[in-house]
Amino acid sequence: MTAETPISALWPDPSPTPLDDDALVARYRRADAPRLRMNFVTSVDGAVSLDGYSAGLSGEPDKRVFGLLRMLCDALLVAAGTLRHEGYRAIRLDERRRAWRRTHGLAEYPTLVVVSGSLDLDPTQAAFADAPVRPVVLTCDDAPAAPELAAVADLVHCGAGRVDLAVGLAELRRRGLDQVLCEGGPQLFGALTAADLVDEMCLSVAPLLAGAGAGRITAGAASPQRHLPLRHVLLAGDGTLLLRHARH
Repeated sequence: MTAETPISALWPDPSPTPLDDDALVARYRRADAPRLRMNFVTSVDGAVSLDGYSAGLSGEPDKRVFGLLRMLCDALLVAAGTLRHEGYRAIRLDERRRAWRRTHGLAEYPTLVVVSGSLDLDPTQAAFADAPVRPVVLTCDDAPAAPELAAVADLVHCGAGRVDLAVGLAELRRRGLDQVLCEGGPQLFGALTAADLVDEMCLSVAPLLAGAGAGRITAGAASPQRHLPLRHVLLAGDGTLLLRHARH
């Protein structure tokens, strides 16, 4: 069995001792209030993908934090395009992480939430067909009828011509899904930023240069700048930086 790549703390409480999962959970802990947390990986020169996919940027330390963030959330939010392109499977956790959730009074699995104005989604994709918890799709009133999708997911209408993300988040919170983790993609990140809905950003910086071609982790129309203070800096043994920015 290959040993985990060590992750240590650089700031604000530096420690050369590698952080175990309990220590990482303490640093990425659930908030006391409803929160929307973004999670992305990027190259040093700002690429969101390699050869069109984010997986090429993600090393073992990023995947470790990725799994812990999924364990901590109530809902996993993703754009339809990212769900299709990245080939999302059912959101399942191993027994150890399910046990942690049970101990902390959470459902065994987070709820998958997909944002889609067109409902161009395949109900046979494993993310829907094999889901341990019935997914939610945030859509709009102008979306076409999708009876096959409605058979495997709750379709929630939020807005007329486009999905109103603030309304959608309010609906998730009405359902008790207070801690929302968003994995993108860039257009959804840009829309959430424009609506001032992002409370926290977890960013893994892979120690490589991707070169020209790939887009940034955020995209879409220009929006006002949003201040998001740095909360911690962790360093993995492979050189990956793990940053956490959050509102007060």
